[in-house]
Amino acid sequence: MKLITKTQLEKLISNHRAQDGTKTFKAEVKLFNPTGIGTWYLSELDPETNTAFGLCCLHEKELGYVSLDELTTYRGQMNLPIERDLWFKPTSLEECEKLS
Repeated sequence: MKLITKTQLEKLISNHRAQDGTKTFKAEVKLFNPTGIGTWYLSELDPETNTAFGLCCLHEKELGYVSLDELTTYRGQMNLPIERDLWFKPTSLEECEKLS
């Protein structure tokens, strides 16, 4: 399974290009570690650096940047990769914070 669909990728890049500094776009993608901590609600993607912005929930919840290259190559327990929540619908980052 692809980590991010083509449609999601296009929306994340579009959000990045339209960014005005307010960081108010909805999370378009939810990624998670199926065997440990780590959930990422992503709202933007810089296509030049492959760095995404969103709510990162590890030991703490914080807005920040994460490398999609690192998430794609990461393997957790039992060698399982990061997965995409197939049923996630675009949601505001504030609402995502309440979900985690």
